[in-house]
Amino acid sequence: MLVQNGVNVAERDYFKEPFTEQELSDLVAEVGEPGVSAMFASRSPSLKKMGLNAAELSDERKLALMLEEPRLVRRPIVRLGDRLLIGASVKAITEALAD
Repeated sequence: MLVQNGVNVAERDYFKEPFTEQELSDLVAEVGEPGVSAMFASRSPSLKKMGLNAAELSDERKLALMLEEPRLVRRPIVRLGDRLLIGASVKAITEALAD
């Protein structure tokens, strides 16, 4: 969808090239409030397999878990100009492209 709209795309496979702590911290800072919670895949089957409840986790623990298990980072992460979309739906990305 992005390529069809003339957007240059740089893909990153989180599993082959996991985020560093600095990269995740920078993204969290850029997202602003709610920060870590906006990036954390709280409904991920991986979290359920760990027997954890996202509501009971501190931001520090969520960040540590995202570093340990890339499936806990919400996808996709899309940067369009100065906008950062985390876990965006096709509709949200389409709307951002129209802006």
